[in-house]
Amino acid sequence: MHTTELTKRHWLLILTLTLLTFVLGTSEFVIVGILTDISSSLHITNAKAGTLVSAFAITFAIATPLVMSATSHFPKRKWMLFLIGSFIILNALCVISTTYVMLLALRMMTAIVTGVLISLAMIVASENMPIAKRGLAISFVFGGFTLANVIGVPIGTVIAERYDWNATFLLTTFLGAIAFLASFFILPTMHSPFRSSMRDQFSLLTHPRILMAFFIPSLGFGATYAVYTYLVPILKGMEAPSGSISWILFGYGFISIFSNILAGKIASYNAIGRLRFVFLVQAVVLISLYWTTDNFIFGLVNISLMSLMAILLTTSTQLYLIDLAGIYQPKATGLAASLMPVASNVGIAFGSALGGIVYHQGNLMSVTLVGGLIAILASLLTFLSHRLDQKQKKPA
Repeated sequence: MHTTELTKRHWLLILTLTLLTFVLGTSEFVIVGILTDISSSLHITNAKAGTLVSAFAITFAIATPLVMSATSHFPKRKWMLFLIGSFIILNALCVISTTYVMLLALRMMTAIVTGVLISLAMIVASENMPIAKRGLAISFVFGGFTLANVIGVPIGTVIAERYDWNATFLLTTFLGAIAFLASFFILPTMHSPFRSSMRDQFSLLTHPRILMAFFIPSLGFGATYAVYTYLVPILKGMEAPSGSISWILFGYGFISIFSNILAGKIASYNAIGRLRFVFLVQAVVLISLYWTTDNFIFGLVNISLMSLMAILLTTSTQLYLIDLAGIYQPKATGLAASLMPVASNVGIAFGSALGGIVYHQGNLMSVTLVGGLIAILASLLTFLSHRLDQKQKKPA
């Protein structure tokens, strides 16, 4: 890739991949907004309906690296089109689901397809862009998930309220068809340069530098979700008007769009070096919530800053994992591309669980201190990883 600027073809590919992640994100996240409709329709408890969310996340985290390793030699264009087609069929079957078991099985299969497609989208964005523009391209691709939360999920929820939850899956099926058509005409033909065994692939996970890089986004997301998971109780503690909470959450999602744009800027040069200080700023923002939420206006400003900091790590850590794999195990870049989405799910689970333990001890606002401490740990790990990078670059 000799050009240093993005051509029209580059932009079409970026927008196609962003559309794809928007569709995948809408399908994954919209289930939260329609859980009560599903539980009522299928005559199950809300807690049982909630397993549709946890089962999706667990399947995503376990299956994605395995499938990426097993299929690393597949031609990416054909494989992606097959997976998008599978996504359409699975969502169409959700439309006609009549039992909890059927819906659970379909959601778990959709999780596998989603995880692999996300990883492939990151690889395609990384390998088909000028080196200097990879950060920008991947930040756009990640932006599809932000748009899914801000636009796709609310639309899907409204459709469920007006018709029923099955109609929401009709929407994701339709969106999947649009993503398939765009991908069919825009995705380039790409062949994997390496054919490797599962042992070659998973040897990547035994390397200390890869494990260190994996836990950077895990801690980063954990810091945010230790607080974000309990944002509604925090807002109620700030005496936010009940009718305003949904608008505040919408504003939180809208601000995260700008966080995604800044993530691309950070990744454009010395990404890990910059990220060291991003986590320190994130720690200050989260810890400040302990005091600023005593005032409604100051609290909202602080929460806005929390949203702005939330996903600044995504693009940098995604590229970092791919680049480290290129150094230590070039045959496993596909597996490396799947690690950031897995790390984010690990971080979300860890952060929300730790925040929950603190919350149930009796002091809600202590979750902000916990989030800040996790962000400091992320910064320290990033400092260490950056220092090792600098040592490796020095001549012997």
